[in-house]
Amino acid sequence: MKFRDYEEFWPFYLSQHSKPSTRAWHFVGTSFVFICIILSIVTSVWFLLLAPVIAYGLAWFSHFFIEGNKPATFGHPFWSLRADFRMYRLILFGRLQRELGRISVEGK
Repeated sequence: MKFRDYEEFWPFYLSQHSKPSTRAWHFVGTSFVFICIILSIVTSVWFLLLAPVIAYGLAWFSHFFIEGNKPATFGHPFWSLRADFRMYRLILFGRLQRELGRISVEGK
């Protein structure tokens, strides 16, 4: 799919994460990124290499076995990374449902 900009991509990204369990796996994977960053500072820089392996592994698992779709990362790697951190922040602060409702209203 072609998108003019990130804001046009964002609703598509959310549509690819329609199941709460998919979003939960993403949240766990992204949380491990922060854990790996802390571990790399405290113990060994090698934990930085582990961060994307864990994060993408958990996210891709959720797409292939839960959501049943292809990860958006394959077609839009940078926007997907940005969107994943945005979704993480929204989940963390309890604002994702409001955003899903906003996107749903805009799409109609």
